Amino acid sequence: MRKVAIIGAGAAGIMCSIHAVSDDNQVVLFDKNSMAGKKILVTGNGRCNYWNSNQDLSHYHSSTPELLSNIITSRVQKEVLDFFDSLGVVPNIRDGYYYPYSNQASSIRDLLVQEARKRGVVFSFDTEISDVYKENERFVVVTKDGREYFDDLVIATGSKASPKTGSTGDGYLFAEKFGHPIVPVCPALVQVITEGNFLKYWAGVRASCLVSLYTNNKFIKQEFGEIQLTDYGVSGICVFNLSRYISNNLKEDNKLVLNFLPFLKDKSEEEIFSWFSVRASSLGESSFVEFLEGILPYKLLLVILKRAGISPKNSWNDLSNERRQKLISMILEFPLGVLGTKDFSSSQVCSGGVALTEVSSQLESKKISHLYFAGEVLDVDGDCGGYNLGFSFMSGILVGKTIRGDFYD
Repeated sequence: MRKVAIIGAGAAGIMCSIHAVSDDNQVVLFDKNSMAGKKILVTGNGRCNYWNSNQDLSHYHSSTPELLSNIITSRVQKEVLDFFDSLGVVPNIRDGYYYPYSNQASSIRDLLVQEARKRGVVFSFDTEISDVYKENERFVVVTKDGREYFDDLVIATGSKASPKTGSTGDGYLFAEKFGHPIVPVCPALVQVITEGNFLKYWAGVRASCLVSLYTNNKFIKQEFGEIQLTDYGVSGICVFNLSRYISNNLKEDNKLVLNFLPFLKDKSEEEIFSWFSVRASSLGESSFVEFLEGILPYKLLLVILKRAGISPKNSWNDLSNERRQKLISMILEFPLGVLGTKDFSSSQVCSGGVALTEVSSQLESKKISHLYFAGEVLDVDGDCGGYNLGFSFMSGILVGKTIRGDFYD
């Protein structure tokens, strides 16, 4: 009987163990925590957004994006959905986001653990791996209890994100011991820190916004969604999806541009000016607070007016065309200089990791046979919306079935 060691009992590790175990394979799943799937429990604000119906590869990122299609295939995507269906998970789908109908992340975690135990996976909790290496044709896993020998080794330790859940980057060190270079690891899906002595005045505001990122004055990417304005900068899903580009280019000149009226984004300058003028004429001599409070949160409105150098007591008719254009610009193109991002303790995932050029399409090491990587330890990160858990599940299935002998074409 072959012995398989999987380091990391998170989403990728548990899924891998379920699909690797068989009458011919004994699987031991190691984790430094006292329970499995600790990070699963906090995903989706405790509701577990475990999948997304839109699996376009543009939602996944890597330093070698051309290799993603070799891993994220329609076949493995179907296997994920079929597997959860076999567990009895009924999805509650909202705008393509999959949640368990219970709205409890513990439902997903508990079903995965139960299935793993049912299939015969051995869990080894509260187990710190102090060393791993290959001796002759077998892998040696060293713990406080001594050395154990295995025929296959899977590193599924997660990234450095959310270290309170046990993700401290051990897998990168293990990968380097086996000769694998690590693509620089940076926080992703994380809050952005910006310049501005006005930030405390808009803290707590939420608004629909179109957010554009520029690096060295070059447009990088645009995201739409609800933005959260804070005393340190900005947050929200649309910001999270841009944060990886910022953390990967901290030495560059990064800038965010916020459009607080995104429904005007496709209008010409004349149409936009006309829209404001028509609204102003219908409101007569209303002050700017009355003029704009129906479309912008009050605290945000005051910041915009101050940045535009306009008194809240003024009306549209009090301003010259130049001042009107300045106001419109502040509403539709509010500039924010970027200082950086929050650190790993605040990030949901990381960019970077074990390079995809170092592994086969089955995620087996090209340097060391029977050594595999799964989940966040790889140089793959996804957008908000179930993509990172989805990749963990896909990579776990891919590695598990490969070890069991169910090879993918």
